[in-house]
Amino acid sequence: MAVEANSVAAFRDRRDAGRRLAEQLSAYGNRSDVTVLALPRGGVPVGYEVARALSAPLDVFVVRKLGVPGYEEVAMGAIATGGVRVLNDDLIAQLAIPAVVIDAVAERERAELMRRERLYRGGRPSPDVRGRSVILVDDGLATGATMMAAVEALRKLEPGRIVVAVPIASREAGEEMRRQADEVVCARTPEPFRAVGSWYEDFSQTSDAEVRELLGRAKGPQAPRRRHAPIDD
Repeated sequence: MAVEANSVAAFRDRRDAGRRLAEQLSAYGNRSDVTVLALPRGGVPVGYEVARALSAPLDVFVVRKLGVPGYEEVAMGAIATGGVRVLNDDLIAQLAIPAVVIDAVAERERAELMRRERLYRGGRPSPDVRGRSVILVDDGLATGATMMAAVEALRKLEPGRIVVAVPIASREAGEEMRRQADEVVCARTPEPFRAVGSWYEDFSQTSDAEVRELLGRAKGPQAPRRRHAPIDD
């Protein structure tokens, strides 16, 4: 559903956006094969409301954007759990960013990715998503680089279906995502897009504490956990 460029914000905050998004995901409600994975930090309040509405388990899938040095809001790529790295080759060529700079940014972001996994899970293993329908949630898509990294990493875990679900997205990012995921659900695709935050009344930063609180409060059936094979003596 398009939003006029001069209209008011589409959502009050991320929780409101999650409730609106969940209305478009009702076909996945009360199903034992569904898991909601949210991209921290901003995707977690959205994912919490989606998981609650669908009576599905909630967890995080950690992805980090690789920002252009000096212009960190511009994504030259992203990394995700599992050693996946996605790069915007066209942008990198246009700005002539050397490989050593890309590697340095990736190493710094990898350290933060590992920190967040330890902090949010507290030692809990990742959910076993093999064969399951996974709804991958964020608070919006601008370039889509972060979500593309998440989809690519998630494929390695062999889910049955990947559904990318966001409250707001640029038309270009939405179209690209439809080539990557099995399904894309988006509540708004405004033209012109401007920025994700411009469509929220409150787009204040989500804290680590809020992420941990929402994960702790999440209700619903638990996804099966990975079982490790016994080690022979």
